[in-house]
Amino acid sequence: MDQSSTPRGRSPSARRPGDAASSAPDRAVECRLLLVRHAKAVSKSRPIDDFDRPLSKRGKADAPRTGRWLVDSGFEPDLVLCSPAHRTRQTWQLAVLAFDDPPPAVYDERLYNAPPSLLAEVLAERGKGLRSVALVGHNPGIHELATGLCGNGPPDLVERLRAGFPTSGVVALDVPGGWQCLWPGNGTVTAFWAPAD
Repeated sequence: MDQSSTPRGRSPSARRPGDAASSAPDRAVECRLLLVRHAKAVSKSRPIDDFDRPLSKRGKADAPRTGRWLVDSGFEPDLVLCSPAHRTRQTWQLAVLAFDDPPPAVYDERLYNAPPSLLAEVLAERGKGLRSVALVGHNPGIHELATGLCGNGPPDLVERLRAGFPTSGVVALDVPGGWQCLWPGNGTVTAFWAPAD
């Protein structure tokens, strides 16, 4: 069973990158996907179930920077879909502190270590009627989803995306046709950020 925060009646239009004051949608883009990899977690060698692994000291420092980058870049989603694992929850709970008007969040158990096909299914189901959705999840699933969707974009961003998806990183993809059109090559990568930037 998933847990949702209370919806706020948020407008389906998201702010455009570089224009934090704008609320007008970019009409050439029908949906914007923000993929966020959870921040650095404690080692898998610790005697703890993978689902319950918390963030490391570095992860706790990086996650708020992810939130600040999203806000400063104008990427403020209408909804956040988050894996219910401890490390993904902590990542979003620290990142959301940067938002003056936090988006509602849904913790959906299907997102825990999900393959890209299931991530796309959940996005299509939950994203109906929304323009921008953030998904806080795990590798390899979100990296595979990002590289699979990416058909266009600045060559340096495309090459960087193919090389890897670091912890606390964010990939922004614009996908024409709506959430039902999350098929291979249909997305354009518009931004890629990581704490090392």
